[in-house]
Amino acid sequence: MFKTLSKGALATTLAAVCLPAPAIAGTASGSLATSATVTANCTVSTSALAFGNVDSTSASNVDATGGLSITCTNGSAWTASAGVGAGSGASYANRRMTAGSDLLNYNIYTSAARTTVWGDGTASTGTIGGTGSGSAQSVTVYGRIAGGQTGVPVGSYADTVAVTISY
Repeated sequence: MFKTLSKGALATTLAAVCLPAPAIAGTASGSLATSATVTANCTVSTSALAFGNVDSTSASNVDATGGLSITCTNGSAWTASAGVGAGSGASYANRRMTAGSDLLNYNIYTSAARTTVWGDGTASTGTIGGTGSGSAQSVTVYGRIAGGQTGVPVGSYADTVAVTISY
């Protein structure tokens, strides 16, 4: 009544008899809370307001444009303001480029009509505003050197105007 088993069959039979039955796997679940706060942020870069060659003996104005590239978080309201510049005695009424101690009056405006001086919103100046989209927004600023500045000597004139983005 006994049967002879081969070594392989014997090993399989012993494994089936001696090994414990696999455990039944259970599951559990839960949830993980996540949170984040998207903050308002802005960056600004500029392109020069370059007037080129100016004939100070001419009564004609010399106009030019410059630019801003403003990137703000989507939905963030922003305002761009400008300082008076670094020229000696500069004001919003007369910004001044310098070449050594020599001065050349000019101004920067918020529109092509050149009626509102770009400034900080005080003293009859205006600011430039918008709402961020998350992508760079291009803004043009408009410069003018008033004609008739006949006393201005030859030279390379320059100024630096601070630009501030408030958001």
